[in-house]
Amino acid sequence: MNPASPPTKQRRWFDYDTHTLTSSDGASSATSSAWATVPPPLPPDMRDHYRERIKALLQRENAVLVAHYYVDADLQDLARETGGCVGDSLEMARFGRDHEAATIVVAGVRFMGETARILSPEKRILMPDLGATCSLDLGCPAEDFRAFRAQHPDRTVVVYANTSAAVKAQADWVVTSSVGLDIVASLHARGEKILWAPDRHLGSYIQRETGADMVLWQGSCLVHNEFKGFELEGLRQEYPHAKVLAHPESPDSVVSQADVVGSTTRLIQAATELDATHFIVATDLGILHEMRMRAPGKTFLAAPTAGNSAACKSCAFCPWMAMNGLAGVAAALEQGSGEITLDPALAQAARLPIARMLDFAATRQARVQASGDLEHDTELYSHVGAA
Repeated sequence: MNPASPPTKQRRWFDYDTHTLTSSDGASSATSSAWATVPPPLPPDMRDHYRERIKALLQRENAVLVAHYYVDADLQDLARETGGCVGDSLEMARFGRDHEAATIVVAGVRFMGETARILSPEKRILMPDLGATCSLDLGCPAEDFRAFRAQHPDRTVVVYANTSAAVKAQADWVVTSSVGLDIVASLHARGEKILWAPDRHLGSYIQRETGADMVLWQGSCLVHNEFKGFELEGLRQEYPHAKVLAHPESPDSVVSQADVVGSTTRLIQAATELDATHFIVATDLGILHEMRMRAPGKTFLAAPTAGNSAACKSCAFCPWMAMNGLAGVAAALEQGSGEITLDPALAQAARLPIARMLDFAATRQARVQASGDLEHDTELYSHVGAA
C-alpha cells in the first residue's frame, strides 16, 4: 500500500433527536443531523510514515499540534513528542494562545478550533477535518438560542465551551467543565440568576452543588448521555474496591455513584493520586490512554453504556473526535486544508466571555498558589459522591 494514500474513510451518521449513530450501510433511510466520517486504523508502516512526515511539516510551517484527551492515541503521543499540548479544552485554549508558533493544528472538534481562532486572531488555525463537530454544538443552534435568551432577559448567560462561536457571542460567560462550577458559584454569591446552555446534565450538577437559580437548555452529549446508572451499579458490585471517576456531562444516576466528578484533567489527576488499583471511568474512552500512561500499574475499566442485550457494552467514544487522524494532520499542514475562519466581528464578540473565563481562572490560580492551599484549588474540581 502506498503510505501517501490513506485508506478510505467510513461514514457514520448521528441523529440528534434519537441520539443514534449508524454506519453508512444504514444511511439510505437516515435523516441525520450530521455525518462523522471516521478514518480506519492505519497499519504500522503508514503510522510511522505519517508521524515522521508530520514532525517535519510542523517544523517547516512553524506550527504546533494541540490535541484533546479524546482523540486517537497516536495524535496525543505526537503532540507531546513535538512540544505541543495534550489536554482538556481549557488547557488547549490557553496553550495555543500563549505559544509562539504561527500555526496551530487543533486535533479535536470544531468548537475547539473556533476557540483557537478567537483567542489567536493573528495565527493560522488548522484542523485535520472541519467536519468534526459536537452533539452539544449541533443541539444548540444560534438562532434558537437567541429566542431562548429573549425569554429570560434578566439572567446572566453562561454557555459551555461546547458551542459555536455564534452562541458564545451571545453569552456573558463561557465556561469549561474545569471552571464552570466555580464561576457559577461566584455569580450566585453576587445574587445573579443564570441562564445555562447547552448540557443539561452538567448544568444540573452545577445547580445542585452551588444552589444557584438556573434555567437550563435541554442539550446533552452523545457520549456521556449514554452511561447507564443501573449498569454501573452492577459493575461496582463486580469490582467493589474500584473508584468511580465521572465527567459531569453524565446523567445524575451515574454522577451520584462517583467518587470523583470533574473535568478530564481532574479525572486524570484523580487516577494518578488516589491509592485505588481499579477505576471505573465514565467519559470518552480516549482518556484511558493518558490514564494508563500516567498510572501503568493500575486497571481502568470503561463505564457501561448499554444493557446486557446490546452489541457494545462499553462504547463511549465520540465519533467526531475519531475523525482526527494522522493523515488529516499531514494534509492540513501540507495543503493548508481545514483552516478555521470566522467573521472578525463575531470573533470579537465571542472573545469577551472567553476572556472573562480565562481571567477568572488565572486570578484564582494565582490566589491559590500564593496561599499554598493546593488542596482547595478547585480549578479541577471534584466531588465525593455516594459511593
